[in-house]
Order: sequence, then structure tokens, then C-alpha cells
Amino acid sequence: MDEDFRRAALDYHRFPRPGKLAIEPTKRMATQRDLALAYSPGVAAACEEIAANPDAAWDYTARGNVVAVISNGTAVLGLGAIGALAGKPVMEGKAVLFKKFAGIDSIDIEVEERDPQKLIEVIAALEPSFGAINLEDIKAPECFEVERVLRERMRIPVFHDDQHGTAIIVAAAVRNGLVLQGKRIEEVKLVNTGGGAAALACLDLLVEMGLRRENVTVCDINGVVHTGRNDLDPYKAKYARETAARTLEEVLEGADIFLGLSAPRVLKPEWLGKLAPKPLVLALANPEPEILPEAVRAARPDAIVATGRSDYPNQVNNVLCFPFIFRGALDVGATAINEAMKVAAADAIAALARVEASEVVAAAYGGHAPVFGPDYIIPRAFDPRLILEIAPAVARAAMETGVARRPIADFAAYRRELERFVFRSGYLMRPMFEAGRQAPRRVAYAEGEDERTLRAVQTVLDEGIAEPVLIGRREVIEARARAMGLRMDFSQSVEILDPNLDRAVFEPLISLYQKKVARRGVPPEAAARRVGTRAAVTAAVLLEAGLVDAALVGGSGNWMRQWHYAYDVIGKREDAGRVYALSAVIIPTGTLFFVDTHLLVEPSAEQIAEMTLLAAEQVHAFGITPKVALLSHSSFGASHAPTARTMRAALGLIRERAPGLEVDGEMHADAALVPAIRARAVPESTLSDTANLLVFPNLDSANISFNLLKAAADGLQVGPILLGMRKPIHVLVPSVTARGIVNLTAVAVHQANALREEWAG
Repeated sequence: MDEDFRRAALDYHRFPRPGKLAIEPTKRMATQRDLALAYSPGVAAACEEIAANPDAAWDYTARGNVVAVISNGTAVLGLGAIGALAGKPVMEGKAVLFKKFAGIDSIDIEVEERDPQKLIEVIAALEPSFGAINLEDIKAPECFEVERVLRERMRIPVFHDDQHGTAIIVAAAVRNGLVLQGKRIEEVKLVNTGGGAAALACLDLLVEMGLRRENVTVCDINGVVHTGRNDLDPYKAKYARETAARTLEEVLEGADIFLGLSAPRVLKPEWLGKLAPKPLVLALANPEPEILPEAVRAARPDAIVATGRSDYPNQVNNVLCFPFIFRGALDVGATAINEAMKVAAADAIAALARVEASEVVAAAYGGHAPVFGPDYIIPRAFDPRLILEIAPAVARAAMETGVARRPIADFAAYRRELERFVFRSGYLMRPMFEAGRQAPRRVAYAEGEDERTLRAVQTVLDEGIAEPVLIGRREVIEARARAMGLRMDFSQSVEILDPNLDRAVFEPLISLYQKKVARRGVPPEAAARRVGTRAAVTAAVLLEAGLVDAALVGGSGNWMRQWHYAYDVIGKREDAGRVYALSAVIIPTGTLFFVDTHLLVEPSAEQIAEMTLLAAEQVHAFGITPKVALLSHSSFGASHAPTARTMRAALGLIRERAPGLEVDGEMHADAALVPAIRARAVPESTLSDTANLLVFPNLDSANISFNLLKAAADGLQVGPILLGMRKPIHVLVPSVTARGIVNLTAVAVHQANALREEWAG
């Protein structure tokens, strides 16, 4: 590495505090009672339960979500036997990946012990502390024996990731590469260079998946692994062949797969012609592969290439699987990670690459979503769908093979639980999604050509929550959907309405729009042009005419202008004085709702009361009991400033109209969120626990507070949700993501269904 990068890496590990890990408590520790529950005497109750039933440790301790990353430092990355202490940054890094990708707590343990038998004794003695063991950077062949013995002795999973993590990703890459090349695993010939722990694990798993052992040839540092050699350990000897060949060049003839896990430049470009037609070249040595992809492409354009590097397509990276394999294993209390679980993981990874990529993957590729093909046979490590596919597959395989002590009864519910690692909005949006699946409605998307919209619509179809109607140029939408690898069917599941082509649909809508804006300073000619050229107008008029049940507009350009286009057509409910905007922000401690974040600059007490009741109704729709705090610079009558008086007056109106609603104010923001502070100020406050619906005295305070919290706490936005509109229509902010569009779709469908019920009643 160059000196600048080295310095940056050292600073990264050193500042602002040394290392990459910390331990955080999961329980409150604020009072003497908390201390008594956490330690003495309360802890004795949990100890007694575990003494009576050891499996109760999964219920009363963190054991079921803690993995030990253990190494003796004998084979650290590309650095070799640098020792346990020098390898500690790598083990810390592995622990960080567990937490980042799968929410698994992990502790790194560096053991300065080179004797395999003594190392086994040390690790085996740690079993009561952990739910699983991840062996890391232990050299071959000792790693084979260490893992084998520990798996026999311990009743928790023991997994040497250097072997099996690599094997699983390689298996997924081979599975998909052969699909593209039109070959069957039972028929292909494979040549491996390396013959080490990772290589042998790859071969074992591929054989488990159908590769014939007699079709495998291994080459190590001493040449071809053949039956005449007397320097082979038992793990390598099972791949020894009777052959006169002694060099890599000699055994390449007719090989369908080259699997390199060895050293740089061992595969010469001039040898590539010996490979079979349409070969797979997996050159996985790091940092320099056995052959560079550009050299392969120059000599064999029919080849598919994978490496271990992130600067080339098809990176074989262990992080694609190990966090999610452990997630699935821990969640069923598995006693082992067996071959069936590994195969299930490989198949899940392979299948994921064959469907369209997510927005996050698109971002990882510089904004262009990859499509299954020669340069995309395995997903990227940051694809958020990995946990949703791999963990359930592993858990199910564990149950089917009898190693699961805590079987999962409802895999649909389990998948929803896993969504918290993918979409933080999952818990909040669940009631909306469930309701949408029961009664999906037609939703118009004004920006039908936008890639975010297209990705969102694919998710909407997969979730079954709406019947999408895309507005835009038909040829552009269809071309972009194809380029993105989306599966939507424009002849059945998705309708495209093109203002330039579908004149029979839009001509009758022009007069409707002209009537809506005739007294808003828009002449008839301009109104006619807007229906065909202003997507927000187009979507709103479709909704007003009853051709769709809901609409989403905006997402680009000026938010307020898009809002006016929508409002001019749809207008407000007859029973609402104004329209307001409710925004939610999801932070690690929960969800907070803010009103009004976008529309009313200086609301009156009457308007604050109205927006509060509308917002509480919407919060109820999420399955959440609203707890409302009217916020101010003043705390419970301490000030007579105009805004404080307004909030007090609003409180009286709210209590009069909704006596059952939990609401209090005016109060400071900290009193709203911290019950202890509120109790000191007003012990008889009618608001219990933490407020979740925050009402502000004006637009500035609401918008500033919302965006400040979102940025400071890495919060996830849901909304803005328009309250008080006559029909379900929402205006997307320019920063909206595909998931944000999906969420607002669910909200709009829920509102459309509620409106239908109201009309039916």
C-alpha cells in the first residue's frame, strides 16, 4: 500500500479512540432498582433458571447472539504467521462485520498458542460464553484438525471462515457461471491451484453439489497432486489422481473451470487456449490474482472471470455469506453448521444474483444497477437482501438436518424480523403492507421514467400491495426496466400511460383540469399543455377522474411547486380547514412523528389542534398508540409569549375534541422524550412514557428539528405524508429513495382503502 493510504489506515484504527469495537449495555442502568435487577440480588434468578435448564441461557443472556472470533495468528490475511497480537486488528474487523451486516455481537479472542491440541483445549473451554465460534486465520493443515475436533466436542457451531466462507461464495459463482455458460456441474472438469485450506473446502463443497471428484485436478507448490506423492496430508490426498502430468500447464487441457487460490501470475496467458470453450476462470489470489481479468478477456473473450478484488467484477468476498450464515444458525440454536447449511447458503446467494439488483447495489456500482450476466454472477457485499435470503435458507436447512434446537415456526414472520437489518422502516410499515396485500389499489406514479420509481414498483409488485400505473414515455420506461433487469410485465401487472400516445385516456381529462384551474390564473391553452407535460398534473387528474385510487408525484424539482399542482386538482377534505404534512424519522431508539414539517408557516391554535388530531389518526394507522407532546420554548405555563399561549390554547381544543388521546403541553422537547424530566416538572402529566408524536408551534421549528434529528442520529425518513387531502396523493421529496417510494405507496393504498370504507359506510 502507498504511504498515504497506510497513514490513513493507521489513523482510522487509532482515532477518535483506539480500535474498532466497544461494548454497550442493552438494559437501562439509571436507578438503584436497575442495579439490583442487573446484578445483586436480581441476577440470581436468571442464574437459577440456567442451572436448572442450560438452554435457558438463550433466553436470559446474550449468549444466543454472541460469536467469538478466535485466531492464533498463524495465517493472517496475506501477512502470514505474524502472531496472535498482531492479528488483533483483523479479528476486530471481523467482529465489526458481524455487527454491521447481521446485528451479531462478536468478541475477538487472540490466543498465542501454536500447538493445535492446546489450542483446541483453550477454545473448547470457552463454550459456555458463546453461541458460535468463528475460527479465523489458522494455517493449514492444523486448521482442519482444530475444526474437526472442536465440531465433535462442542454443541455450538464451529466454522472456519477462511475455508468455508470462501467455499460458499465460490460455489455460488460456479453455480451461476455454469448457468450462463450452459454447462452442468456433473460434467465439468476443474483444475485448482493452491491445495490449501480454502481450496480444499471449495472442492469439498462443489463435490457435495454434484462435481465429480474424478474430474478434479489439484496443483500445489510441488506440482500436480498425484497418487505417487508421499508428502500429502489426508485432506489433500483424497484429491490425488493417477496421472503422468506433473505441471499446471499439462493439466489445463479441456478444463471448464480454473480455480486459483494460490499465488500471483501462476496462470500464463499463453495457456488459456488449452481451456475448454466458455470456461470459468476464478483467479482468487490476493492482492494480485493468478491472472489479471484483462489478460483473460484478451485471450479468451468467451470466459467468465472472478477475482478476490473489489476493483473487478465478480468479487469473491467472504462477507457475502458469513454474517448471514451465523445469523440463521444462531436464530435456530444450531449445534453445528453442516454441509446442507453451506449448500443452502450458496444456492441462496446464486439465486439472488439472478434477480434484479436493489437500489443499494446500484449505488455500489456507481448508480447503475447490475444485471445477471458475465460481469455479475454473484451479488455485492452491500446488497441488503443477502440476510433476507441466506439466513432463512440456513435456518431451514438446520431444521431439516436435525441440528436446530430452537426451530422457527413461522418463516414469514422470521423474514419480517430480519427486515430490521435491511429496511429500518420495516417495523413501522408492517401494518400498511399487510393491509395493502389484503386490498391492493391502483396507484399512479408521476415520475414513471425515474429509476427509483421503477425499482420501487418492482418491490411493490413483489409485495403485492398495489397495482402500479406508470406515467411517462413508453419506450423509455420499457428500455430502462430491461436495462435494470426488472421482472415487471407491462402487458399485465404494470400499466404505462404515455401522454403522447394514449390520447384516448388523456383528452377527456383536459376539460376536467381546465375547470379546476380556470380561476387560478391558468388559461385553457396552458391547462391543456400541463396535462400532457406536467407529470404531477397528469397523475393528479387521473386520480380526480377516478382512473386510479392514489397517486405519488414529485421526487424531482421544487417540492412546493409539485404540491401546488396536486392541491389545485385534488383539494382538501370538506371537514379539514387546511392540509398538513406529517413526517416520521426512524432512529435507533424508535420512531418519532413530526407535524407540520412542510406546509403551514405560522399555524393558529385551531390549526394546531386540527393537525394534531389528523396526525394522531395517521399514527394509529401504523398500529402505534399516539402519545402527543405540544412543544414550545415554554414548559407548562412558564411563558406568556404568543407561541406558548397558542400551544396552551391548542391543548384545550384537543382535549375537548379527543378526550381519550394521550396529549400534554406546552413542554420542552426533553420533557417530551424523557419521562423523568417531565415528572419533575409536572408530576400529574397526562402523558405516559415517551412521546412519539411531536407537534410544533411553527414550520421553522418543526422542519429544523426534523432534519437536525435525522442527520444527527442517522435517522431514516418516512414521508412527508399529506394530511387532510380529499384523495390519497403525496409529494415525494427530491432525496427520496426507492424504499421511501414503496413506503409512501403503502400509506397511499391504506388511505385509499379507508376512503372506500368511508364512502361505503
